[in-house]
Amino acid sequence: MNQLLEEAGFDALVEARCRRFYAPTMGRPSLAPGMYFRLLLIGYFEGLDSERGIAWRAADSLGLRRFLRIGLEEAPPDHSTISRTRRLIDVETHREVFTWVLGVLARKGLWKGKTLGMDATTLEANAALRSIVRRDSGEGYQEFLTKLAQESGIETPTREDLARLDRKRKKKGSNREWVNPHDPEARITKRKDGRTHLAHKAEHAVDLETGAVVAVTVEGADQGDTTTGKETFIEAAEQVEAVGKEAAADEKMNAKGLEEVVADKGYHSGAMVEDWREIGVRSYISEPQRGRRHWQGQRGEQAAVYGNRRRIRGEHGKQLLRRRGELLERTFAPVYDTGGMRRTHLRGHRNILKRLLLHVAAFNLSLVLRREAGVGTPRGLPDLVNRLFFCFCAVGVALESLWESSYRQPATSADRVPMRPPPGQLLNAA
Repeated sequence: MNQLLEEAGFDALVEARCRRFYAPTMGRPSLAPGMYFRLLLIGYFEGLDSERGIAWRAADSLGLRRFLRIGLEEAPPDHSTISRTRRLIDVETHREVFTWVLGVLARKGLWKGKTLGMDATTLEANAALRSIVRRDSGEGYQEFLTKLAQESGIETPTREDLARLDRKRKKKGSNREWVNPHDPEARITKRKDGRTHLAHKAEHAVDLETGAVVAVTVEGADQGDTTTGKETFIEAAEQVEAVGKEAAADEKMNAKGLEEVVADKGYHSGAMVEDWREIGVRSYISEPQRGRRHWQGQRGEQAAVYGNRRRIRGEHGKQLLRRRGELLERTFAPVYDTGGMRRTHLRGHRNILKRLLLHVAAFNLSLVLRREAGVGTPRGLPDLVNRLFFCFCAVGVALESLWESSYRQPATSADRVPMRPPPGQLLNAA
């Protein structure tokens, strides 16, 4: 990884971008930009969810010390220094580093930018439901239930009474009425496993030809896909344009313009499909069952919806939808599950996005490592060694069975090869 970053001029780039955030001589010694961004890359490769865990791992591993270029006599940065540097550097600079990584993929031939797929997942927020308060009065949830119980005639309600009263209420977790004071941007949402948590929504735009993540955004978990998809598409289009300008100056880069968008039925709406049609982008979005529709005064939207329906029924559309399930869904597992970001330790969309941009950038760099070294993360190296070991074992078993079939069990008695007797029988015969 260090060799890859040095060849592309990573340290010079980030130092030039971050120079305005550093004072010449003021305060305690600062963290170098190259080391700071490398620490965030470690979070993905080692599957660490918090900056405290990253600092502990950097202090514990000699290999990571070498990756960070820290000598044995030097003290690695602690988590407070990492957090302070993150707050110092803005989101735009983190996004510039993410765009730079996309340029590296383009130079390595792992970027096309023609077919884009979009999907979203939820991240558990660093806030508890028991801490939510009402937006109008500021009272907590327990106080609110006690007040309702007293109004219903229960002067001294018990915990069982409050639980029974809360169970019978409808729409009790409305984001319009409740907010967490510690993380106001976290939203009450129901996870896929049926549990209710405060969460954020992370949305990916993926290049369906190579599997690289083109753009990532963080939104409120209560917003629909048709609402957040517009911002993610704009972000992805800007990234494609930025890499396209760099490709125009570099003949080695093979980048194309954005032509196709693939998504599931959560992103299907007449207005969104029409917008993509007007800018010249073909949509391949699964259409939900809405029944018969009336198109009075909506000819443009009708033409866009019918065109999308015709495309997803074709062979090319079916192939793109299968590829969406293969490449787009696959990005969530290494980034959030094994990558350790399913639950965030930061609060606020801007803070989460700073960490997430470098987390996804590390995933994109792992595509280069996987093609050149065979593994994308250090944890994948022992698996490669184990696979090689079992391959050698399988070859040995095959050779042994071939030897036995050739010498031990001949096909006919005429082909029988005389076996040499054991040494004991030779001695007795003598």
